[in-house]
Amino acid sequence: MLPLAVAWAATRQVLPTLSWGLLVALTSSILPMVVIVWGARSGRWDGHHVRNRDGRLIPFLVLIVLSLLGLGLLVVLSAPWPVIALDVIMVVILFVAGAITTRWKVSMHAAVCGGAAVVLVVTYGPVWWLSLLVVAAVAWSRVRINDHTAAQVVVGSVLGAVVGGGLFALIV
Repeated sequence: MLPLAVAWAATRQVLPTLSWGLLVALTSSILPMVVIVWGARSGRWDGHHVRNRDGRLIPFLVLIVLSLLGLGLLVVLSAPWPVIALDVIMVVILFVAGAITTRWKVSMHAAVCGGAAVVLVVTYGPVWWLSLLVVAAVAWSRVRINDHTAAQVVVGSVLGAVVGGGLFALIV
């Protein structure tokens, strides 16, 4: 939904919003998830959450390659700058979170939510600070299902908000 929201703010037209938003969603979320689910079902890793950090390398590399492909397409096809900026920050968060994950399991779910909240504030205004409630709910859920510790979701949330959201605010 975030790529569509940013694309709408950048274009205010239905077809360009769908085109740009779906390109970002396809290369940064949908196709990587297809690969992750395929790998989980074929026994290549422990499930679609890839809880085992050692098993995250291939899905992570696929996500980076597809995201960079999407970013390249956005640039070549002259997407609006806010849409390109969104893809840039998503790639940056991937690299930073990936570097942390090699040593310590950080919550990617919380990072994505934290970054999305700040992107929404930058894009649509301060009322979107209320989206931090969603960040808190996602973080709580990750701890509740025993996928992460409180520290891992806090670090993920802050990482997303500061690195992703902060970079977005600086470059748009």
